[in-house]
Amino acid sequence: MRIVVHGQQAFGRTVLEKLLERGENVVAVCTAPDKEGRPMDPLKELAQERDLAVHQPASWKTDEALELMRSFDADVCMMAYVLLFVPSAVLDIPRHGSFQYHPSLLPMHRGPSSINWPIAMGATRTGLTVFWPDDGLDEGPILMQKTCEIGPDETLGDVYFNKLFPMGVEAMIESLDLVREGKAPRIVQNLAEGSYESWFGKKEAELDWTQPVANVYNIVRAANPQPGAWTTHDGRELKIFNAARGEGTGRPGEVVAVDDGGFEVAADGGSIRVFRVRADGGKVPASEYAAQTRLVPGDVLGN
Repeated sequence: MRIVVHGQQAFGRTVLEKLLERGENVVAVCTAPDKEGRPMDPLKELAQERDLAVHQPASWKTDEALELMRSFDADVCMMAYVLLFVPSAVLDIPRHGSFQYHPSLLPMHRGPSSINWPIAMGATRTGLTVFWPDDGLDEGPILMQKTCEIGPDETLGDVYFNKLFPMGVEAMIESLDLVREGKAPRIVQNLAEGSYESWFGKKEAELDWTQPVANVYNIVRAANPQPGAWTTHDGRELKIFNAARGEGTGRPGEVVAVDDGGFEVAADGGSIRVFRVRADGGKVPASEYAAQTRLVPGDVLGN
């Protein structure tokens, strides 16, 4: 089969690696345009190392993009971590169409932050979907799904890198085999049973210490490592990364303990033990931050 790989970052690179290991006929690689001052995208880097043609349209909504996809004479397009919108007129050009990876159990958590939101909402289970994209927002028919658990202390990084990333690469390869065999399903999504959430950004990552401690801890986990849960200390932003549930009590946002392991902050019904933070510079142990800023029990974090 003549395969186009469209993607970016480490996930796209790993999918391409697996295809090349299998001796697949990758006729083109498409990725996002370069960004000034940023390192080369890992997918582009590997493609160039293997002398594969790389294409980086700024938009797929043009006649030029349509003709580009036609020029590949592709059997299928594998979309591995694609952020640019690609219209169905382009997606439908390969003989068997295009299928895409999405890190949630569609139709739940359609949208760009589909890993953050289940953790932030306290879900204990998530997964991934390989689907046939259309002009909707993650609304196309489902080809394959895989599920995984969200542990009570697992972060965004844990769930993605340890579970959804390797499972997703495997699912993309399995989906290609189903397409080749003519056995790839197209299961229509019931959007009424799903949800769409936009970006989990800075606003969503702000900690409200008046909330139940479980909710606060879920936000910390959902934002680690990106975008980073945050609060304020003496009017300055303080990001909180590594943390755990504590047993202290106090006013919302009150620092109830400081020791060699870090510090502890009260929320409704409990506390959060903080181990690693970032303020003006890079990430540092919370105990080091407390010593540098003279953080002591009784101080209050947050607005």
